[in-house]
Amino acid sequence: MKFAVLDFETTGTQSVGEIIQVGLAIIEEDQSISRVYGSYVKPGKPIPPFITGLTGITDSDVQDAPELEEMMMELVPLLDDVVLVAHNASFDFQFLQNALDRCGYLPFQGRILDTIDFLKICFPSLTTYQLGAVSSYFGIKHERPHQADSDALATALILLKCLEELYSLPLLTVQRLSELFTENDGDLGWYFDGLLREREMETFQPEGELSFYRQLALKVGDWNELTPPRADSEENPLDPISFADYMAEVTRRLQDSLPHYESREAQEIMFGEVMTALEEDKHLLIEAGTGTGKSLGYLLPAIYQSVRTEQKVMVSTHTINLQDQLRERDIPLLTQVVPFPFKAAIFKGRGHYLCLRKFEHKINRRDFVSPREDLITAAQMIVWLTQTESGDDEELNMGNRGGDFWETVASDTDSCLGRACPWFRKCYYHRAKHEAGIADVVITNHSKLFADVKAGHQLLPSYDHLVIDEAHHLEDVAGKHLGMHMKHFTVVHTLSRLFKDSRNGQLPALRQQLQSAGSEQASEWSVIIDRIHNDLITVKETWDILSEKLFSLLPERSDSAAGEAGQLVLRLLPGKKPKNWDELASLESGMISTLSDVLRTGERMLNEMRDQEGQSSSDSLVTDISGLFKDLAAIRDQVRFFMGLNDEGVVYWLEANGNYRSKSLQLYAVPVNVSSQLKELFFDKKKSIVLTSATLSVDKSFQFMIDNLGLNEAAEEGRLMTVQLPSPFHYREQALLVIPRDFPSVKGSVGDANFVDTLVQSLAEAAVTTKGRMMVLFTSYRMLRQVYDPLKEVLASQEITVLGQGIEGGSRSKLIRRFQDNAASVLLGTSSFWEGVDIPGEALTCLAIVRLPFQPPNHPLAEAKSELLQAQKKNPFMKLSVPQAVIRFKQGFGRLVRTAQDRGIVIVYDTRVIESYYGKYFLYSLPGPKMEHMLTDQMVPRIAEWLEEGGVS
Repeated sequence: MKFAVLDFETTGTQSVGEIIQVGLAIIEEDQSISRVYGSYVKPGKPIPPFITGLTGITDSDVQDAPELEEMMMELVPLLDDVVLVAHNASFDFQFLQNALDRCGYLPFQGRILDTIDFLKICFPSLTTYQLGAVSSYFGIKHERPHQADSDALATALILLKCLEELYSLPLLTVQRLSELFTENDGDLGWYFDGLLREREMETFQPEGELSFYRQLALKVGDWNELTPPRADSEENPLDPISFADYMAEVTRRLQDSLPHYESREAQEIMFGEVMTALEEDKHLLIEAGTGTGKSLGYLLPAIYQSVRTEQKVMVSTHTINLQDQLRERDIPLLTQVVPFPFKAAIFKGRGHYLCLRKFEHKINRRDFVSPREDLITAAQMIVWLTQTESGDDEELNMGNRGGDFWETVASDTDSCLGRACPWFRKCYYHRAKHEAGIADVVITNHSKLFADVKAGHQLLPSYDHLVIDEAHHLEDVAGKHLGMHMKHFTVVHTLSRLFKDSRNGQLPALRQQLQSAGSEQASEWSVIIDRIHNDLITVKETWDILSEKLFSLLPERSDSAAGEAGQLVLRLLPGKKPKNWDELASLESGMISTLSDVLRTGERMLNEMRDQEGQSSSDSLVTDISGLFKDLAAIRDQVRFFMGLNDEGVVYWLEANGNYRSKSLQLYAVPVNVSSQLKELFFDKKKSIVLTSATLSVDKSFQFMIDNLGLNEAAEEGRLMTVQLPSPFHYREQALLVIPRDFPSVKGSVGDANFVDTLVQSLAEAAVTTKGRMMVLFTSYRMLRQVYDPLKEVLASQEITVLGQGIEGGSRSKLIRRFQDNAASVLLGTSSFWEGVDIPGEALTCLAIVRLPFQPPNHPLAEAKSELLQAQKKNPFMKLSVPQAVIRFKQGFGRLVRTAQDRGIVIVYDTRVIESYYGKYFLYSLPGPKMEHMLTDQMVPRIAEWLEEGGVS
């Protein structure tokens, strides 16, 4: 097989662009690259500046280049009898066909393969398929990205990497891949068919350390073979050893394995305070700013405590990101430096683990919704099974539709066969659960912590000591889990998995199996399934009408302060139901009673099937359908609870998006105050809970957190320690905070013309001075949009790119990556960019905060909390709004200085920090940067001067 790897650089899209450069790399049958052909092509129009910026190709490069016809005379002979390959092939192929057509050649009739498909299948855990990033991941020299010959060569080398990977897979995996693509008559099917034939001829087959089970090759072994970390030694390795001696040994080993390791005062204090809390059974609130090294600050004492007392310590994070960071970075380091064997296990929510039974069932039945994408996802997973031991979805980079696919193969309680499952010993979820059972330290997340409490402590191993990282989120997460949150699509999705239409879905599949059984009982059951089908259609129709009617209660105009673009919000008050509520309530009761009938009839039928021997082929289906019925029962209870509107301690509200209308409807019911539940469920029950975050104090006091988390009683009894660690950075030298004191102010979430013009002008001048490298934080999405276009226009002439959250498309992490890769850029972000964004070094030199991050006071939860405080004769603004905003403000400020070498500037455009009586709480809560206020037009010269002093140019 001879490959020709093609790449075009063009002036635009398939429909309107012209070719300006071509690159072609030829791969011979022995997999050597025999030649790379490249040529500029003279287009019929000037090259747009954007394309020159991307490719570096200018009009002068192409003015003496061959015309398209001339280039095609050289290119066409090279395409004879080859398999054409490209990165994102549809783009280059379209240009090729147009060029062939324009120059009078016949269309290309050969096979076409796409390296993106190969990368997805061969390397399912790659985080990006962008050519430059993949090249650097494989260590391929790609000297001139976006130049056609360089791109073609890089793509050819990537293809060879993929082929090498395919030849190293076990034969069984290649057979499964070939089988997967057989019915798909495309070129991928043809390729895998050929690969299989070639591989079957080989006498020696690679197997690696894989196990082969039920026609799948797996890296994972049986989890019951995993043993506790110190199973072979009788003695406790910490018996005579004090915490100080243990830490001295760990520090010595840290210095050996990390040449730059130096002990930090703040971290040393943290080691001691966390240890004291764990040992003396106290709770601890400990604020540890950026650069403290807080993960080690709590993990090292946690390991000591759990191994010495032989009791588990649970660690909980807010984000899966931090959980993965602990797994990939901190745990491997600790395994090297702790002087005895220990085990730290990661345990996520059940939906993160693949269910092998469901996956096997899905690929055997070819149960695919969108054939092309689902086939690629299934192929990715077949290869991933030879690489993963955790079965955790975070390891997979699935396409846009991958989430829907994952949902059908994820593990869940309701459809688990437990010990009766043929996959039980290989099961990823049970493996994770077993590992957590034998571990010293278990790392989970806040969501799972609360799910465990709601499930009567059935999910996590028992524990008395708990460390909560990112603790400033605890109250929010508690509200969501102790209350309810349901989307319109939750219902639709569950129903359509049971019944997409008369042929697709779990119930039609069961009906088909019954028909082929042909017994009398089978035909009775088929009749019941038809009846259930009709009832479920009624439920779906009623739910759609109910959603429409709930949506129509929402006020038409949205003030986007309440959230992102187009969000509509309405609070429903138990005492004051909307006027036509009775009509909605009767819809709801009709829907509930039909659902109850379905569940009664359905469960009875499934039980009869279970009792009857010999139904083995439908076992798997019966289990999954039973699980979906349990989901329906949960939905029924939630809808009933929400529509009841009868709990005074709960805030009920509706949210939807103006653009997607009732399809985007969400129902919320959240306890107004979770402090008493947190006290009861955690602080009274557990011996010691350590809460840490970079932002727990307001104006040097922890009172706000103590009140909101239910820690007052512990404080009165002397069971609560509070510590604010000194900052490891020299903020006076590293950060300058400037406030333009004559800056115009704003009412509401939208700026007037004067405010927007002044802001755009000032941001542009600052961005030119800092050469981009700037992040601007907004509190309202509408204001971000107001600034985006004019700022982009002003900065275009300076060759500074403007990236806007929600405007550019792409996820938050993709935007941050683009910002880091391109120094001359300005990133505009709202709510989710205020925290968790880590951009160390010079990539971020200037942070602009447009408005103080007050929560919109009209948000239902904020409103209800304010009413509660008023009833207690407290001032909601000072007790709730200001502390919440200060914590967010500190989070935002924390984006700037990430290492001891970082230097940067923060501009606060909101003059309330110096004019209002509460402004001082914001400024005093910061870790001591140099603060100056001045007139707006003095600001940029001062920034330039300050950057020069620090040698940042």
